[in-house]
Amino acid sequence: MNSMPEVLRNLLVNLADRSEIERYLQRFTSVDPTQFAIVKVGGGVLRDDLDEVASALAFLHRVGLCPIVVHGAGPQLDSAIEEAALESKRVDGMRVTSPEILNIMRRVIHAESLKLVDALVERNAPARPIGGGVFEASWIDGERLGMVGEVDRVHLEPITAAIRARQLPIVACVGETTSGQILNLNADVAARSLALAVKPHKLVFLTPTGGLLNEAGAVIPAINLAEDYDRLTLEHWVSGGMALKLREIKQVLDALPRSSSVSITSPAHLAGELFTDRGSGTLVRQGETIETHSDLSNLDREAIHALLEKAFDRTVTPDYLETVDPLRIYLASDYSAIAILTEELGMPYLDKFAVTAEAQGAGLGASLWNRIREDMPQLFWRSRAGNPFNAWYFKKADGSWRHEQWVVFWYGIGLAEEVAACRDHAINLPTTVDPGRSHGSGGRGDGSP
Repeated sequence: MNSMPEVLRNLLVNLADRSEIERYLQRFTSVDPTQFAIVKVGGGVLRDDLDEVASALAFLHRVGLCPIVVHGAGPQLDSAIEEAALESKRVDGMRVTSPEILNIMRRVIHAESLKLVDALVERNAPARPIGGGVFEASWIDGERLGMVGEVDRVHLEPITAAIRARQLPIVACVGETTSGQILNLNADVAARSLALAVKPHKLVFLTPTGGLLNEAGAVIPAINLAEDYDRLTLEHWVSGGMALKLREIKQVLDALPRSSSVSITSPAHLAGELFTDRGSGTLVRQGETIETHSDLSNLDREAIHALLEKAFDRTVTPDYLETVDPLRIYLASDYSAIAILTEELGMPYLDKFAVTAEAQGAGLGASLWNRIREDMPQLFWRSRAGNPFNAWYFKKADGSWRHEQWVVFWYGIGLAEEVAACRDHAINLPTTVDPGRSHGSGGRGDGSP
């Protein structure tokens, strides 16, 4: 831990400010060392990006963290089976495993484990290969699948022993029956079973794509399952492997503590995904529901005022909540995100849109916006000209107009005279957030004060 300042300084160059990284580091180091993270590395990633995988894991070890690494070797096994002139079949996505293929699998997985261990040791990160003794398994269907297993029980002793010795545990996806028969395990199944036993703070999947991809092929930054799952399952582009992955992630998170999350990222972006609010992949959490209210009567006004100031990092007019006349309030159940809409010129106006930095990283801002879009066919709002969140607003709006102090946005308003009226009205509304008075929370805000 003596090298911590240097390591953090190196990370700061490309990722975030020191306070953000140290906040996450404190959070991770406050949990049981065994429960920090499980990192699942696919065989393709191990083959193509070994250096980046090893460097990312070595960095975590240098800052005092010890993830449990589970790896597969699918492509390597495919090549070895082809070289042996054996036939390889799959049923329901699982490899039919004959005794001959099982022998090749054991050799290939052992070799891949040692490659990763050697790469870590070269980077001064002690590692221990764990080739068995973790997954107690039973046959799934010997007649159809051969020597393929499902996990019945997880034995954590080999893993905890490695972590106590400050060694990164490198766990192979090999199952064993109570009689000692070796069985082939799917790597995702092994990682999920291990997560259910360990209950980690993070379950990380390292993939070539670096995250789950949307219809346009871009990485989805965050998914808030409480709000987004049902909507995503109805999207025409969520099918096949992505639909299966989402369903599996939801199943595992439903069985883990609410503080747990799943990240899908690439080896090169692992640190960014773990140590920054914005992340560098797809973060999936059980999440918070968005509740709707017609007024403030049953809400915690002090908590809302604190949320606004934290999100904007500015002083909010003390009587704002007493004077605002809401048309609709959208509020995250944990008071980490809020949208307050009023009625102006007979139309919905977004008076405040405030999301804490942590909630932004968890996808609550997108969930909040989706709820507004579902309910409001028209909307206009303003944002300060220098608001860094304006780039996001430009993507969400049908149009915008830049004023010296404000940028006015709108969607669903087609008539030019209505746009002009909304634009003029917005820039003349009173200001309820002091642009020059930071209250020192250090939060990163977004919204339309």
